[in-house]
Amino acid sequence: MTIYINGLKAAERAQVRDSPEETETSKRPAETTNQQAAEPQGAEPTRASGTESGPSSVHDDDDDDEVSRSYDVESEIQAAVPLPPLVEEDFVPDDPRDSLHPYEDQAETIDTTGVLVEERPPEESQADSGQHLTSSKFTQESEPVVEAENQSDPPVEPEPQSGTPKETEGTTGKRAEEKLKETAKKKKPKLLNKFDKTIKAEIDAAEKLRKKGKLEEALRAFETLVQQHPQSPRALYGRAQTEDDLAEKQRSNDMLQKAINSYRDAAELPDVTSDLLRAALKRRAERQQFLGRMRGSLATLEKMVQIFPEDIGLKNELGVAHLLLGDNKGARKVFEEVLEVAPNNGFAKVHYGFILKSENKIEESIPYLKEGLESGEPGTDDGRFYFHLGDALQRVGDDKAYHWYELGHQRGHFASVWQRSLYNVDGLKAQPWWTSRETGYSDLVRALERNWKTIREEALNVMDHNTGSFVPEEENLREKGEWGQYTLWQQGKKVGNACQNVPKTCSLLERFTEATGCKRGQIKFSVMHPGTHVWPHTGPTNCRLRMHLGLVVPKHGCKIRCTDQTREWEEGKVLIFDDSFEHEVWQDADSYRLIFIVDVWHPELTAHQRQNLSPI
Repeated sequence: MTIYINGLKAAERAQVRDSPEETETSKRPAETTNQQAAEPQGAEPTRASGTESGPSSVHDDDDDDEVSRSYDVESEIQAAVPLPPLVEEDFVPDDPRDSLHPYEDQAETIDTTGVLVEERPPEESQADSGQHLTSSKFTQESEPVVEAENQSDPPVEPEPQSGTPKETEGTTGKRAEEKLKETAKKKKPKLLNKFDKTIKAEIDAAEKLRKKGKLEEALRAFETLVQQHPQSPRALYGRAQTEDDLAEKQRSNDMLQKAINSYRDAAELPDVTSDLLRAALKRRAERQQFLGRMRGSLATLEKMVQIFPEDIGLKNELGVAHLLLGDNKGARKVFEEVLEVAPNNGFAKVHYGFILKSENKIEESIPYLKEGLESGEPGTDDGRFYFHLGDALQRVGDDKAYHWYELGHQRGHFASVWQRSLYNVDGLKAQPWWTSRETGYSDLVRALERNWKTIREEALNVMDHNTGSFVPEEENLREKGEWGQYTLWQQGKKVGNACQNVPKTCSLLERFTEATGCKRGQIKFSVMHPGTHVWPHTGPTNCRLRMHLGLVVPKHGCKIRCTDQTREWEEGKVLIFDDSFEHEVWQDADSYRLIFIVDVWHPELTAHQRQNLSPI
């Protein structure tokens, strides 16, 4: 299964707005983020848009039209849509909004956004000592992709036992799962049908070339076999594998699409063995997901589930495919079916809990998330699940939240119990509160503080005459109250015509590229009304710092906590904090509070990193 959960809605670019204030919270990300069998390491064809990489090999012509659609990772987590994987990639895949690929059937139109990956750490950047300082980091988890690669009988998942009746009791369900696992250990995959055994020597010779990396020769050998024996499933499968390998070597999406089609052709031949059918369709689904062809991958997985209805693992993969399309309803149905047959399946439990939490069924989600994590099954040990379980426990007032955050930290998912961002650059200085001098952005801070009345006047004018321009916070971060935002820049680009209403403010900011060019942040006004409480939450990345300029601040009742330090805003003064640390907000005054939020790049990021990190 490919990577998912901390990612993006697949039907279209997720129109997820940044939380109007203290942080963008939810995927990539990820991003739940569940790396359920990462793609092979090394050179790869380009992956679905949004990787943290060098220049994309596929230009996104619609970028300018998508500025207002934020990759607000925390929002995506809260919305229970898949987030980008925490892996390193060098290239970006096909633009998922392309309606048709030259080699893809029309039914498999790309309709998903892609992934985020992590940049390498800045040179010689170390955190100072201190109570809350941590070394920010990211994790990379992968499971080997099951692929039929031996010369004639590569290891693939075995054919499940057929005719197993549905069992609803926990013990019987567990026995069924154990039986499948035991069968998987004993059964050797059979990729050669009766005819293929007669040409085994030729197949082995071509496969040997592939194994030695002589891919062009291997492809010619397999193509010759296919021409001579067009009804040979193993020859077609060998051609598909070789095209797959060449796609990685050449970083070619076109070649990878040919492989995807060849996997299909091999699976559709008569007399294909059950094991080769499974291997070909499984790899086809994985590579379709890799290219962002989520609907095509879903169709492939649905076909596999029909062919192998007793395979719990395939059903789990199908559930993830629904999540990748933003189809939580479909995913929930699949995971419910899995839990009916295998009530102790940890993978299904943790994903089902994730979906429940996205539906704001907080208390109901907790046991599924908890038991799923405790199962230790592959695909469950992921930072997103620790994040969601801790967040759910916090919202019901259970102090055990920090126990799970600590476990997540010990497992390498979080930089610390307090700093729980998931899209990070390793080694950046990490502390909750910053001074202007520490950031190196003193000129920007001075400009904001010297011009705060002008900024306030323009913001109040928008509030008075364009009230609808302030968009309500919709990411389920509020326990109660009203909270809205008016965004000027997002992901390093201006948002529509927003600056026309505040021309002086925008003119001032255009001098400071550390803010306007911050692709992992926003510049926006935030208004919060009395009686509002924002749950404890963390931002998605350690690559930015967040500035708050007080514009209209009641004398009493408004405060913000970051880690265990609580501060209050002052009119005309800038507060600076790292929103990748846990923070919480209270508005208990008798009138509204208005601030101006300016995100800036973390000062230790190099110019190369700022240029090449993907937007959030």
